[in-house]
Amino acid sequence: MEQLKIQEKRGANYALLEVSGVIDSYSFTEFQQKAYALIKETNLVLDLSEVVSIDSSGLSVILGAFNDAEQFNHTLYIMRPSNGAQKAIDSTGFTDDFHIIHTVTEVL
Repeated sequence: MEQLKIQEKRGANYALLEVSGVIDSYSFTEFQQKAYALIKETNLVLDLSEVVSIDSSGLSVILGAFNDAEQFNHTLYIMRPSNGAQKAIDSTGFTDDFHIIHTVTEVL
């Protein structure tokens, strides 16, 4: 099993989480803690380009952060989702609701 790695970076009006590996029921806790804390403070960019796969636990974190973003008047961005991440996101039926970007320069 591929280990989940998360690196945090900051921009002028956003926080960036570079995520790699597998987001599943064994590894989602750190991802959840960081995402939920950051979305309360600022816009959040999730770089999912190195994510191998996401299960329902990981998807629930993304959906929860999306809902929290609206509550705190921030935006959740998904940047360069890998094929595995894109398939998981598509399975939610909310693909059109997410802000999918290619670079952090697209953050408003």
